[in-house]
Amino acid sequence: MKEFMFLFRGGDEVWNTKSPEEQQEHMQHWQQWIEGIAQQDKFISGERLHYYGNTVMNDGKVIDRPLTEGKELVGGYLRIKADSLDEATEIAKGCPGFEWDNKAVEVREIWPEN
Repeated sequence: MKEFMFLFRGGDEVWNTKSPEEQQEHMQHWQQWIEGIAQQDKFISGERLHYYGNTVMNDGKVIDRPLTEGKELVGGYLRIKADSLDEATEIAKGCPGFEWDNKAVEVREIWPEN
């Protein structure tokens, strides 16, 4: 099997308008989705990312800023195993982030070591 990374793009604009109960229910959808991937033995790892950080430029300059540029914001990632890009893409279509936000999931194959 090949390895793929899902990059979750988009901000929390809708999240911040929801009640704590709605947020909790939404997080349960995320847990169920990830558990489903894990039950197929395709889950490797994943995490949410903070909305701030540094950008290091090729000239050595470091830009310290919040990384909250709307649709370009990467809010988290997931690493999975799949037989093909098509299979990984089908898995990504189940992302619970689509329930609320105008998010995007970028699906990228991880370059093998050898």
